[in-house]
Amino acid sequence: MSTAPFYRRPGFWNLPNALTVARMFAVPVMVVLLWDEPSQLESYLACAVFVIAMLTDILDGYLARKWNLVSLAGAFLDPLADKLMVATTMVMLVAIGWLPAWIAALIICRELTITALRTVALSEGLSLPADSLGKFKTAFQSTALGYLLWHYDTTLFEGFTVSASSAGLILMYIAVGFTVLSAVNYLRNFFKHAAAKERELGIRP
Repeated sequence: MSTAPFYRRPGFWNLPNALTVARMFAVPVMVVLLWDEPSQLESYLACAVFVIAMLTDILDGYLARKWNLVSLAGAFLDPLADKLMVATTMVMLVAIGWLPAWIAALIICRELTITALRTVALSEGLSLPADSLGKFKTAFQSTALGYLLWHYDTTLFEGFTVSASSAGLILMYIAVGFTVLSAVNYLRNFFKHAAAKERELGIRP
């Protein structure tokens, strides 16, 4: 029997996986908060929920590696929880008119494409790890969504007001650039590795 504290025990129910599951349960909370056009308080609460969810996305992976609790269930649920949160937030922001629909469609289609590529790659014994472009995309995208959720103008000090919505859109346009670049890079690497694998197996001359 394991003598490790309950939050570090092998198996499914430990702290890293619990954080992942909590992030998944936060998805319907975002839907409720962003239903119809949210009030200023609901907007701030939605922003807080999203930021906490993104922080747990970093924390659960770090703890799983530190405590050697990496598992197949965690490896599946962690990116799923992240994608559910981001996709749901984008769809709700489009519904209330705070985010252009084409941006949400482009980013969601990119995520579906890369997920499919990785699935095929894994089945063929190929590895497509996250690249620096993808990491930049995630950083700008998460920051942009935080600002878009905050939405309302904020006075930092007398005479200086920041438009959270405008700042979020600018950051999201940058994220879109990294989205396209990272998708092209993933596709290039996939076809490069696939061609090398086929040559190795003698499928191509």
